[in-house]
Amino acid sequence: MLFDSSLRKELARSFGATLVVLVTVVMTMVLIRTLGQATRGSVNPADVTLVMGFSVLGYLPTILSLSLFITVVAVLSRMYRDSEMVIWFASGQGLARLLPPLLRFAWPVIAVVAVLALGVWPWANTQIQELKVRYEQRGDVDRVAPGEFQESASGNRVFFIEKDPEGKQRGNNVLVVDQKGTSESITSARSARLQTMGPDRFALLSHGQRLESAQDQPTLRVSEFVEYGIRIGAAPPNPIDNPDVNTLPTQRLIAQPTPLNLGELGWRVGQMLAAFNLVVLGLALASVNPRAGRSSSLVLALLAFIVYLNCMTLGQTWVAAGRVRFVPFMLLLHAGMLALGALVLTARHNGWSWRTWWSRRHA
Repeated sequence: MLFDSSLRKELARSFGATLVVLVTVVMTMVLIRTLGQATRGSVNPADVTLVMGFSVLGYLPTILSLSLFITVVAVLSRMYRDSEMVIWFASGQGLARLLPPLLRFAWPVIAVVAVLALGVWPWANTQIQELKVRYEQRGDVDRVAPGEFQESASGNRVFFIEKDPEGKQRGNNVLVVDQKGTSESITSARSARLQTMGPDRFALLSHGQRLESAQDQPTLRVSEFVEYGIRIGAAPPNPIDNPDVNTLPTQRLIAQPTPLNLGELGWRVGQMLAAFNLVVLGLALASVNPRAGRSSSLVLALLAFIVYLNCMTLGQTWVAAGRVRFVPFMLLLHAGMLALGALVLTARHNGWSWRTWWSRRHA
């Protein structure tokens, strides 16, 4: 009992440190990617922190599973390196005897992974999509930052505007360069305001002039106006009406078992199953080979995790495309991984090795 308690305390310390490191790395990567999206105009710069937080929250199931796997391998490898496992084996205990205390430590983490994968993952993706949709549904004049040239959503119009400090629906010193086919127009105005007329949205320019030219005509047309309206366009279709599969609640995926929904369901359920399998696999792989270095088992564990994760991603794509069925894939991957971990654990618990088997066969 004392050994189990000390083992769980060491696992908790190692798990906390590993989790902090992995979350920091993931946050840095997500921040760089989100800043790139904000630069391209896909995300509102003011929502970068929110998008980063929701993205990291969605990645937490994978981060927790990897942290748990690394913790089990690192702690047990340390026990091998400090000869604690030698004392454990000399006392008549086998390697499989360590599985109950490991599972007692890991079950809260597995439960959190299940909650995050089944409930928080679609909610976080929905929040990110809503932020992007809200930013995309702004008018072209609203998109423009004061004192900066910026392209419109359609890509055929460039704006320059100085925002009016009194409100967001007005602007001063407006310049609009519009290109349609072979014709191009340059419109400048002293001020502009937004106005909605039916389903369309217009930018009404006041006191300015318009210069029109065409590639097939050598003449220029200059006109002055007191008020001129530019149709910004109707609001783009709302993707919330046709949401992505990763934003659908788990109950809806079960109620509508289409291949695409089953692929997403397999990914979410697989996160929970993988967290359990990685505990068994970590116990089976943890060892120290003095000739291979201290980090040999950790490198092997990371390689196994990458292969496992890639198989889950590949299986999600195959199920969504209808190439494989949901139940056979889940049994083949996760039950097969559990059987592999149990087989390796049984062999190491009983002291079997391929060298022993080979020598007995040729004896």
